Formats: sequence, structure tokens, C-alpha cells
Amino acid sequence: MRYKIIGIVLLTAGMTQAAAAQRLLSLDSCRAMALRNNKQMSVSKVKQEIAANLRKSARTKYLPHISALGGYEWTSREISLLSDEQKETLSHLGTGVSTNIGNQLNQTMAQMPQGVWSVLGALGITPESLQQQFTPALNNLAGLGNGIGQKVVDAFHTDTRNMFAGSVMLTQPVFMGGAIIAMNKLADINEEMMANSAETRRQQTLYNIDQAYWQVVSLRHKQKLAQAYYDLVQKLDGDVQKMIREGVATRSEGLSVSVKVNEAEMALTKVNDGLVLSKMLLCQLCGLPLREQVTLADEESDELAIGGQKAQVDMEAVMARRPELKQLQNMVDMSRQLTNILKAGNLPQVLLTGGYVVTNPNLFNSFQRKFGGMWNIGVLVRIPIWNWGDVAYKVRASKGATTIANLEMEEVREKIELQVSQSAFQVDEANKKLAMAKASTAKADENLRTANLGFREGVISSTTVMEAQTAWLQAQSQKIDAEIDVKLSQVNLQKALGVLQ
Repeated sequence: MRYKIIGIVLLTAGMTQAAAAQRLLSLDSCRAMALRNNKQMSVSKVKQEIAANLRKSARTKYLPHISALGGYEWTSREISLLSDEQKETLSHLGTGVSTNIGNQLNQTMAQMPQGVWSVLGALGITPESLQQQFTPALNNLAGLGNGIGQKVVDAFHTDTRNMFAGSVMLTQPVFMGGAIIAMNKLADINEEMMANSAETRRQQTLYNIDQAYWQVVSLRHKQKLAQAYYDLVQKLDGDVQKMIREGVATRSEGLSVSVKVNEAEMALTKVNDGLVLSKMLLCQLCGLPLREQVTLADEESDELAIGGQKAQVDMEAVMARRPELKQLQNMVDMSRQLTNILKAGNLPQVLLTGGYVVTNPNLFNSFQRKFGGMWNIGVLVRIPIWNWGDVAYKVRASKGATTIANLEMEEVREKIELQVSQSAFQVDEANKKLAMAKASTAKADENLRTANLGFREGVISSTTVMEAQTAWLQAQSQKIDAEIDVKLSQVNLQKALGVLQ
């Protein structure tokens, strides 16, 4: 008794471990993982962040900008406020003055009457003695004058071979022809377009995951169907082999049944391989390891789809929801704003400026070797006068691009309307096919039951039974396809309506 209990416990633990190794996934969980792990969805989020930062950058164009500028320059020659002749004259200022005075004294003495010199001679004053007395004074005057002149030359020395300069500038746009407003609207539209692009990517991701999910479910049901068919023909093969041994069936009938067994085995192998590959695709879309063992919640469902009512379509609401159409509208709006930016090139531009400028040598205090500066404020106006029609041509080209965008948007609207109509028609058609497939399945089940009963009674040949089995396989396969078509047509319609959630 104790060993039986231990065996039951070990068996239960083994079954629990096997169940835990299989990850059970529903359609909603597959969608959530796909949205979370899809690389393109991550790219869309990054693009939205980029668009948001560009919008914030565009807002700063309304605000004043402050910049600083500094520099140093060495030159081989300095700036001179005096010419070389003026420097030479000032450096010999005293010599020139004393020479002129001496010349004037000599000229005066030469012009004096002889009687004056006779009187002065009686007093002991001669031209030679006067010249000897004035010469030291003139020499002193020359030295003093030369010194004063040199000081003037030195005072005008600028020492500008090493120059430093710097400034802080504030610029405030006042009117830029509407370019800044257009740029901000352009940034807003770009951010909205990135959001619409992300929504388009999200719906495409959901569409892809739904396609892969129902493909796996379809193959799983076809796998069970192929296994059931294989069991049927294998049982028939066993019965025919017994009949051959009893002599009530021919070897030709046995070979025909054996061929069906081989075909059923090949079909089962094919669907098994297809199921493995489909699950790998589903895992890749969900962000799971490709070899992850997963089980879908709808794999064991007997009824995959229930026929619904005819879809009601509000085309205006559809157009308002479709993210692709919103993206095209964004492109039209962006083209218009680009046209406004180009138009601003023909309009005046006004800016306020202000700042502080500093230099060394000090330009405001006789080139003193100290930093000195000044405040400044001003208005800058730029008025385009003539550019040979460059801006006008660009504006015309931009308007042409806007026209193209409008035409493309209208074309897409027509295609969306056609797509919605086709999707709604496909839903109705899939529901009708499902109803017919269910009816065919019921008839095929009854036909197979009757054939098996007749074969056991010996009134129906194995060929008839194989035909009934083939008809049953086709009916069941068509029913599975019809159920999956209903699901996929509903997904197509939701995507066409822009309501795929």
C-alpha cells in the first residue's frame, strides 16, 4: 500500500512538472507580450520622444538668446595715431623752436642800425657777446622742447600688438515674417504624426500576432484531425489485413488501404512540422525564445468561431479613426507650414539686440593696458529687396507638394472605403461558409458512421469506407478553415475600421 501511495505522488509530481513546462498563452497575453517586446514599437516610442524634444526646441525660438564671444590677436605692428612725419616733428620740437628763435635773433641783429651798435659797443655789447649769451638758453630750450615733444609721441603710443576683446550679446526676435510660428506649428504636427505612426505600428503588430495566433490554433486542430484520420485508416488497414487472412478481401484492397495509411502519416508529419514552425513564429513575435514550449488557450476549443451579425459601418467615423489617414493629413499640414516658412523669406525681419563689449587695450581711455567696455542696445531690421524670384519659385514648388499630398490623401480615402467594404463582405462570406461547413460536417459524420456500419456488416467495400473517410477529412478540414476564416476576417474588419485593440 505504501509503494502505491509513493507511486501516485511521483506520478502527480511528474504531471505537474510537465504541465509547468508548457506555457499557457491566451490571445490577450500574446498581444501584450508582442506590444511590449516588439522592436519597431520601441523605435516608435523613441521617435515620439525625439518629436517631443524637437517641439520643445522650437518653443525656445520665441525666447531671447544670449551668447558670449572672446578673442585674442597678435599683430606685427601696432596701431598708430600719428604719422611718421608727425612723430619726427614732435621728437625734435625743441630743436626746431630754438633754431627758429636763433635765426630770428640773428636776423634782428643784422637789421639793427649801425648807430645802435655804436651805442651798444660803448657799453661793451657786441653781436658776438649777445650770441654767446643766448646760445646756452637756446640749447636749454631745445632740450626742453624735444623732451615735451617726445612725451607727446609716447602718449600717443597705443601698444596694440597684443589685443584682447570680448562681448556678451542678447538677441530677441520681434518679427521674423511668421517663420517662428510656422516652425512651432510644424513641430506640433510632427509630434502628432509620430503618435499616429506609433498607433499604426501598434495595430499592425496586433494584426500580425492575431494572424500568427490563429494560424497556430488552426494547425493544432488540423493536427488532431490528421491524427484522428490516421487512426481511422490504420484501424481500417488492420481490419482489411484480417479480412485478407480470412480470404474475404483481396491483396489489392489491402495495398490501397496501406497507401492511404502512408498518405495519412505523411499529412500528419507535414502538419506537425508546420505547427512547430508556426509556434516558433508566434514566439518570435511575442519576444519569447524560439524553442519555448507554449500552449494556446484556444487549441482545445471545440468551437473556434460563432457566426455574427452583418457589420454596421460608419464611414466618417472610420476615416476619423484610421491612423494612416491621420498621418497623410499631418503630411498635408506640414507641407503648408513649410510653405509659410518659405514665404517668410520675402518679409521683413526685426530683432532687438543688446550686450556688453570689453577690450584690452582700453579703446575708451587712450589705449590703456586695462580692460574697458561699454553697454549697447539696438534694433536690427532686415528687408529683402530683390532675390530674382528665388523665394517665389520655392513657394510655388512647396504648394505643388501640398497639392500632391492632398491628392494622395484622397486616393487613400477611396482605398480605405473599398477596404472596409471588402472586409465587411468577407466577414459575411466567412459566416456563410462556416454555416455550410458545419452542415457538411454533420453529413460527413453520418456518412462515415453509415460506411463503417456497412463495412462491419460486410455490405460495403473498403473502397467506399475510404471514400467516406476522405470526405469526412475534407469536411472537418473545411470546417476548421471556415472557423479560422471567421476569426481572421473579423480581425481584418477591425483593422480596416481602425478599432483593433
